[in-house]
Amino acid sequence: MPLLDQIKKRRIALGFKQSDMQMRVGMSRQQYQRLEASGNPRLNTLELVAKGLNSEIMLIPQEKRDAVLALLAGHTAGRPSSDMADDSDSVIDDPWKGLLEDD
Repeated sequence: MPLLDQIKKRRIALGFKQSDMQMRVGMSRQQYQRLEASGNPRLNTLELVAKGLNSEIMLIPQEKRDAVLALLAGHTAGRPSSDMADDSDSVIDDPWKGLLEDD
């Protein structure tokens, strides 16, 4: 999913309107609307928007992308999925263990 679509989806999931972003990140509704529609924001703008959406921008190595997505999909309401809970000393203690290390 493209980044701008993720930003919009996150805003909607948090129940924010585009006009709410002015108070959260200091960007007018029109500016924010352009960003979501077809923007090409600078990195500092993306970081500001991410902070306003209670999120963080991360670079994930392509070869680790599937593992990170599986880990994130396995957590619901802050609880690991049942297949992850079986491994008592890895995911529960350190959910990012080994994901970004070289194999």
